[in-house]
Amino acid sequence: MSLALVRTRAQVGVEAPPVVVEVHLSNGLPSLSIVGLPEAAVKESKDRVRSAILNSEFEFPAKRITINLAPADLPKEGGRFDLAIALGILCAAGQIPDAAIEDKEFIGELALSGELRPVKGILSAAMQAKKENHQLILPQGNAEEASLCQNANMLAADNLLQVVAALNSQTELTEITPCEPAAERICNVPDLKEVKGQPHAKRALEIAAAGKHNLLFIGPPGTGKTMLASRLPGILPPMTDDEALESAAVHSISHQQSQWLGHWKQRPFRTPHHTASGVALVGGGTHPKPGEISLAHGGILFLDELPEFSRKVLDVLREPLETGHISISRANRQVNFPARFQLVAAMNPCPCGYFGDPSGKCTCTEEQVRRYQGQTSGPLLDRIDLQVEVPPIGIIELQQQQKGENSLQVQERVISAWQLQFDRQGCTNNELNNSQVEKFCDLSSEDENLLRLAIEKLQLSARAYHRVLKIARTIADLEQQEKIATGHLMEALSYRKLERYRQNQN
Repeated sequence: MSLALVRTRAQVGVEAPPVVVEVHLSNGLPSLSIVGLPEAAVKESKDRVRSAILNSEFEFPAKRITINLAPADLPKEGGRFDLAIALGILCAAGQIPDAAIEDKEFIGELALSGELRPVKGILSAAMQAKKENHQLILPQGNAEEASLCQNANMLAADNLLQVVAALNSQTELTEITPCEPAAERICNVPDLKEVKGQPHAKRALEIAAAGKHNLLFIGPPGTGKTMLASRLPGILPPMTDDEALESAAVHSISHQQSQWLGHWKQRPFRTPHHTASGVALVGGGTHPKPGEISLAHGGILFLDELPEFSRKVLDVLREPLETGHISISRANRQVNFPARFQLVAAMNPCPCGYFGDPSGKCTCTEEQVRRYQGQTSGPLLDRIDLQVEVPPIGIIELQQQQKGENSLQVQERVISAWQLQFDRQGCTNNELNNSQVEKFCDLSSEDENLLRLAIEKLQLSARAYHRVLKIARTIADLEQQEKIATGHLMEALSYRKLERYRQNQN
């Protein structure tokens, strides 16, 4: 009887829990069985593995083969265990020395020819193997993605024959060279200077970037709401290596390598269509996959035509906006995905789009306006810090040459504000909890009275009260001021546009 143990890793959300492939060869009628809660793709691996071993000109043992994937209570899916299973069989049969697989992990799907095919989620596995100080052997097709994990011990192979030859010290595998940390490979991002006019909206965009606040643009069609939102990534501070890796790990399990590997250090900017379902936004499915809010982790989720989204779909955003993650429960598992994103949305003020326009073009009744704005629930709007009107601009302003600050100039102020916030409290202002708001957003007695009157008039909730204070703190940080002044508070209150709309209707 022979026993071999080979290390590999499963994929559960963005995590890569360890799995040990235990292979036992015993006398009896030749057979191969896999236990340990394997799903269909894993059960089918026995046929792929047998063909791969034979086509690589190794001897497939004519024994009773039992394969256990431990821990047995962890669901396993996909073909990522093929390489470890094949090596376990060969090791148990004496074709690979036991010492050769110690302190190593193996991941890869096998073709019938023995070729190694790439699998998803390799970045999470590489990061975990690095923590365990194990060498990871993986398919050549995953090498570029795995190279994002710095200082990890990783080797890439094209086929099973190469791996076995390397384990038998007959050849050497290709070492994966880490991607240079400084090579951010940022794609071209639209410049804020290209937006003509709209100084108030540009100011709100800068404040949103400086405090990582959620933002809603309200205005008639063609006023530049989408154009403004698309400039936000260009004024946000660059992602740190840890932030970029967290974001890349989510994309790694979503089979979207072609869309993110070339610019992995750029903050994501996701723009789902208003027909998207709740599952598309927050994730889910029989085998839970990340949704748009997780793919926007570390970046921006932009919802254009906000009232056109289903109200039920929008309401699923409320919890992740507060917690920064989403938990998806199924009968046999619970999967957690990160979802720290900045929400930016745009909407028309009414169905025809011209409510409040000086030209009087609006044809909507008050009831139609109220119903249209009511498509977005109050609790969700409560979580949007800045609600800004984007008015039409005149033809003369449109024909003028571009002028004003570019994105890099604004970004410098935003970076300075972020640095001030992290030095003071260790997070951005939008991430402050209630006790931190009381500590870092204190007002003078006169300003406290002013804020109390404004809260009563606008009928703001306790959540909105704290968000007004956070915005005022961000405005003060942009001016490098230690204390919140009356001007900062007044400007923060001016960014509650929908409350004023509703007050006017009442």
